[in-house]
Amino acid sequence: MKQLQIICFLFILSFMAMNCAPQPALNYPETAKTDHVDVYFGVDVPDPYRWLEDDRSEATAAWVQAENEVTFGYLEKIPFRETIREALTAIWNYPKEGVPSKYGNRYFVYKNDGLQNQSVLYTMDSLAGEPRVFLDPNTLSDDGTTRVGGISVSHDYKYVAYTLSSGGSDWKEIRIRDVDGRDLPDVVRWIKFSAIAWRGDGFYYSAYDAPQGSALSEQNQFNKIYFHKLGTPQEADELVYGDPQNPLRYHSALTTDDERFLLLSVSDGTGGNTLAVKKLDVPQAPFVQITPANFEYEFHLIDNFGDDLYILTNQNAPRYKLMKVRLRAGRPLWETVIPESDDVLEWATVAGDRIVAGYLHNASSQVFIFDRNGLHKTELPLPGIGSIGGLTSTKESNEVFYSFSSYATPPTIFRIDNILAPAPEIYRETRLAVKLSRYITEQVWFTSRDSTSVPMFIVYKEGTPRNGKNPALLYGYGGFNNSLTPAFSIANLLFLENGGIYAVANLRGGGEFGSEWHKAGTKLQKQNVFDDFIAAAEYLIKEGYTSPGKLAIRGGSNGGLLVGACITQRPELFKVALPAVGVMDMLRFHKFTVGWGWVDDYGSSEESEEQFRYLLNYSPLHNIKPGVSYPATLITTADHDDRVVPAHSFKFAATLQAAQAGSNPVLIRIETMSGHGSSSTSKAIEEYTDMWAFTFHNLGMKPSFNNE
Repeated sequence: MKQLQIICFLFILSFMAMNCAPQPALNYPETAKTDHVDVYFGVDVPDPYRWLEDDRSEATAAWVQAENEVTFGYLEKIPFRETIREALTAIWNYPKEGVPSKYGNRYFVYKNDGLQNQSVLYTMDSLAGEPRVFLDPNTLSDDGTTRVGGISVSHDYKYVAYTLSSGGSDWKEIRIRDVDGRDLPDVVRWIKFSAIAWRGDGFYYSAYDAPQGSALSEQNQFNKIYFHKLGTPQEADELVYGDPQNPLRYHSALTTDDERFLLLSVSDGTGGNTLAVKKLDVPQAPFVQITPANFEYEFHLIDNFGDDLYILTNQNAPRYKLMKVRLRAGRPLWETVIPESDDVLEWATVAGDRIVAGYLHNASSQVFIFDRNGLHKTELPLPGIGSIGGLTSTKESNEVFYSFSSYATPPTIFRIDNILAPAPEIYRETRLAVKLSRYITEQVWFTSRDSTSVPMFIVYKEGTPRNGKNPALLYGYGGFNNSLTPAFSIANLLFLENGGIYAVANLRGGGEFGSEWHKAGTKLQKQNVFDDFIAAAEYLIKEGYTSPGKLAIRGGSNGGLLVGACITQRPELFKVALPAVGVMDMLRFHKFTVGWGWVDDYGSSEESEEQFRYLLNYSPLHNIKPGVSYPATLITTADHDDRVVPAHSFKFAATLQAAQAGSNPVLIRIETMSGHGSSSTSKAIEEYTDMWAFTFHNLGMKPSFNNE
């Protein structure tokens, strides 16, 4: 209660200061232009800010410093910025705990006491035992930005492999500890998006050659699979698979827990993949291709029961099905275990002798339990509309853990003692000093431009009137088969408590309704995504939730592209735009790091004239028009983002600043030692502080916080 009183008092002070504060003045840096022109299919396309793509140049560094000075100078003049920071810090400061995972006779679990920059990995001998620190990333760097990306425990439960990244980069290195916490000397470097597949006293992994140019922007090529034997240097690792004829492909190795099978997954982007399998218990056994090699469908190994490999796929099943395959005389024989249904089969896992399957019903989680033949279907009861996360289980135990959360429900961890007779009990419940029962979540359906019906979640405080005067923030993604399901965000409480309405649209391009929904928002149908988002905004306005002068939009990565495209197509519809780490140059995205993998979703400016012209027609960078009044825009990126390189945001910001005709600010906030998302708790709080300060200020909100 005392914490909440402090927050309330701080916001009352900020409200008083806000009423007498002038609008901060702006003087953008002058960004040099060059006469660089690219030619695509006979069409000249100027790129005057090409020089900003050089992340190692002094000129780019000077530009970044000048832009940040303008941005932080503006933000510092917002009178309630520091109060928002203090309020965020206060409500963020509560204990957080992940879902336990059991390996052999030990449990592993991540915990955070509230404001630790990184969660700490603990181990326990039993659920009632005293947790012991196994790995504390907070001790590995002074600035708190060294992160553990994940762990993989050897099948004999003797060793734990874990990945480390620095400053938010996608580059990782693999380290090893034994289960008692003693470090091995092994270090495996230049890892990106790699599985760790144990076999005996070593593991398979995929890696790139060390970059010859910029590690943060150079295109990544020639991904290879190696086998590392514990106690040996990386230089001695065995090359298991490489494909020099196709440098722009991902390769991943997987082993079954019994180490009888090695699977090779190959993909040429973020869409489909192929699988080949090798029997490890048969000397000199070859890889046998078990799926089509055209990358049209997805195939994901779930587990094996004896000789049967269980694989989740969308082949001839847009909403996915579970199959099992067995090699007979060197040929794969397929059989359906769980057929396609009306809802999307999002994931499946093995628990004891059962299969636990997670579905999406109208973008909300449902879970069913089957026997290994896909029969005896039982629904797992959930507390309501929300999302299941982090379910953990093994074949050796009937014990299962999972978390459940929603927009107004922080994560609650449940435990099932016996999956054969599931009776979920609360294992850990998140306790906040904030009253959440006052928030309402509803799901509505609106009609997009082509008459497609699209769902949207809307969250607001009880008693909020539909008078068109409410500030609202509309969030979207719409790409790469990713689904936006109800999820809790402590940072959003500030906006909700201040009368804000938070809306999440389930746009085409996502995976909420399967492969067809995804494909309807890709390549030459990408405009459907922007049309859906615009229609969502129009629905919120028409139904009285908000108005154009009170509406903010936000999205990150592909969602940053979404925001950029929508403000260039309908600038008058929004008051505030918050594009984060966005893909803004649709003609050159494939030139950097792993951007080539996104051609599955976007197409390529070099593949055909049709694709080039389509991309040019919506590319945010290329559709900014001088003399237009654009929304108040805060672009965010980071110097260690080597997924969507910051040059996208740099060039977009420079172009938008030069074109802006109205009085709305156009700013870019460039974080250091962070990447495609905040690299630590402190950096997350700083970024949310500035985002909310900018949004509140430009929506004319009157901050207060009194949630008792």
